This record gives sequence, structure tokens and C-alpha cells, in this order.
Amino acid sequence: MRTSSSRRGRRTTINAISVAVAVAAGAALLTGCGDDGAGSEGTADKAGKEQITLRIGTFGSFGYDNTTGAKLYAEYEKAHPNIKIEESNVADGQKYWDTLKLRLSRNSGLADIQALEVGYIAEATGSAMADRWTDLRTTGGADLGAFLDWKVKQATTGDGKVIGLGTDIGPMAICYNKDLFAKAGLPTDRTEVAKLWAGDWAKFLQTGETYKKNAPAGTAFHDSASGLFNAVVASEPVQYSNTKGELDYANSPGVKKAWDTAVTAAQGGLTAKLRQFDEKGTWNAAFKNAKFATVACPSWMTGIIKEQAGPENQGKWDIAAPPVAGNWGGSFLAVPKSGKHAKEAAELAAWLTAPAQHAKVFGVNGNIPSSKDTLGSPTVQDAKLPYFGDTPVGKIYSQAAAGITPAPISRWDGQVKTFLTDNGILDIEQRGTDPAKAWDNVKKLVDDKIDK
Repeated sequence: MRTSSSRRGRRTTINAISVAVAVAAGAALLTGCGDDGAGSEGTADKAGKEQITLRIGTFGSFGYDNTTGAKLYAEYEKAHPNIKIEESNVADGQKYWDTLKLRLSRNSGLADIQALEVGYIAEATGSAMADRWTDLRTTGGADLGAFLDWKVKQATTGDGKVIGLGTDIGPMAICYNKDLFAKAGLPTDRTEVAKLWAGDWAKFLQTGETYKKNAPAGTAFHDSASGLFNAVVASEPVQYSNTKGELDYANSPGVKKAWDTAVTAAQGGLTAKLRQFDEKGTWNAAFKNAKFATVACPSWMTGIIKEQAGPENQGKWDIAAPPVAGNWGGSFLAVPKSGKHAKEAAELAAWLTAPAQHAKVFGVNGNIPSSKDTLGSPTVQDAKLPYFGDTPVGKIYSQAAAGITPAPISRWDGQVKTFLTDNGILDIEQRGTDPAKAWDNVKKLVDDKIDK
């Protein structure tokens, strides 16, 4: 999935902080918390199998849990009585990654399974980290041929090891609040809504200006300029890196277009000036209180809307095609070598990412699967998420997924994205920083923090 920096997220993604701050503020952000995932050594079930606990670290909304997700953990535990699964979930994907990266460098304190967001997969497969992961070609029994080919390629190291199994991808749409659209005099039918901005993000901004003229008091057209930046850049063929996989954000036409669009929205008063996935929960509360009318909506975002807007807003949100198709987010499950139960963890990761489980997660959470057959299956094609009424989410997102051509990524894409959004766009939006000054601040951060 994609979270703030990303699910996802997927899963995407969020505030730039130093590793030291991340660790100080998030000592418990990852499962393990200093233990090695060994579980309950020395005990056995009735069949004589060792009782073990497998810990999984995630961020955002993966849809596996037994409360609001597809109850996959309960299903697996029932089939494997000697295994107990514990998930530790963090909203902030950047903090999650910063802490995970430090623990990888120390080779301690890791969960048995760690989720990886696509913005950081190139760094995870790079030479400095490649040997920290279990090779999932030979351990766990995953059917790599079931996944989209490009998804497998993203998680493959230079020497051919596959270190992550694809969870989801992030084809995009626009989610909108029908009640707020109606009150602002805008159409509410998803086909008519999509026509408002078809083919051009500039038309999306124009729709925002129309909304603004008759906006219900206390509401904004869009949730976040940073979220808009992520959506626009995700629809561009050139993003943070060039075709050689080298970081080149400063010369990227995709980054320029996304930056200009987000700045226009921020300075034009079209956004609620929120930071997605903020720790205080302000963004979450704004869903429940209907403070904004639209949000850029990769498939994994539907699960977040359902959870945060709550049952009282069921049926009020709908989904329309985006101005331009793109992919925002998507994640992987990886197994650190340091775990005492790497084999069992790899088997769990393979099961969670198998086509059957992809379909179950999609049915509950809306995360678009990264397996070929599942994308084309009736389960996805005919799917309707109850929370969104009769919206044909399966068709909307699978059609968007069919047009995805992943942009080249470098090992620094996730971090640069965070600098651009949280130290660039957010400063313009919330503090009125001059865009030229904000851009210079981003460049200084990149030069200072990234050793290319």
C-alpha cells in the first residue's frame, strides 16, 4: 500500500526527519522492539510443533488484520496452530523506514517480516542492504510467476535475489464527497464528475475554483497540496530519476509539473492545509468531519477513508477517474535474514501475498492486488466496496492499473519525495513560504542529507 511517503504506502509519505530523531521518537515503531522475533521458545503445541510468534511490521493500511481487515492472521493461525502472529502498524511511513534502516544497519531489533514501500525498494535492494534479506526465490515457496513482472523486478537485487513479495499497487482515482459537491452546485454522478477534469490537472484546479465560490462553510476543495503533488507526479512518466535510475529530480518535468500544480492549489486557497497521516490525527478527523471535498485516491486510500470517515459517512463518498492515470504507491513484504524463524516468516509472507489472499484483501480494503490473475478475476472486476455504495471500484482501479508503466526509481526517491512535500510544499501551504525559497530549502536538504 502506500502511506504518506507513499501505501499502501502503499501504503504513501511523510515528514523528513533524521534517523536519530526517528529512533528517539519511535523506539516502538517497528515490531521486535529490541527482541529478535524468537517467540515462545521451548513450548510446543499438541502435535509437538514448536510454538512460535511471528512479528510483522507494517505502515498504513495493508488489510491483513483481524479487526478492520480481511482477518488473514486469524485464518493463518487456525491452519497453523503453533504460530501466533503479531502486527505492529505505524501511520507514518517515513518514520517507519528511518527506524527500519537503522535497525538493518545494526542487524538487530527487526520483525520477522517487514513491509517495504516502493519508494524505498531501490535502497532496500541496493548493495548496502541486499545481504540483509532472505532470498524469496528459494525460501517460503512463493510463486513469483503469479506477480506482475515489473513488481518482481522492482524487488530484485543486482545479483538476482528477490527480497520482497508484492502486496499491492496504487492505481489512482479521485475520491470525492458527494454531499459537499451537491452543496457547492457540482455534479455528483461519477461519470459527470470525471468529465470536469478529464485529461488535465489544470482542469482539476479549475473545478476547485468553482467549488470555492459556493463551498460549504469551513470546507476546502482538496485535503492537501502535498497529496496533490504526489498524485500529479505519480501520473508522470519521468519522476525523481532519469531513465538510468539516477536521481535527477531538479531537472524532472514531472516534478516541475507536480510542484507548480501543488503550489497553485496551496496559494489559491483550494486546500484544507492538512498534512496527510499526521501524528495528531488532524487529517483523519477531517475525513470524519467532512472538511474537504476531494482527496487523491490510489486504491489503498479507500481503506483509509472507510476507517477514518467512519460508518456515519458510509455512502457519502464516491470515486471518479483521475485527470491523468498514474500509480501512487504499492508495497512488498520482506523477511530479514536475522530472524530465528526466517523459513516460517517467508512461508507466511508467501501466503499473505498469494492471489487468493490478494483477492480477500481487495474485497475488504480495496487494495489493488499485484498478481496478474487476480487483477483480471471476477472478484476484482465485479467488486463493489459496500462503504462506497454501488461504485464499481474493481473496474475503475483495474482499468487504471492496466495503463501503468512504472517510472524509473532510484534509491533516494522516497526521501526526496518527503523533502519536496514536507519541507517544501507544506511550508508554502501552512506557513506562506515563498515557493522559490521553499525550493531552495529542498535542494539544500537533498545536498546535505543524501550522499550520492
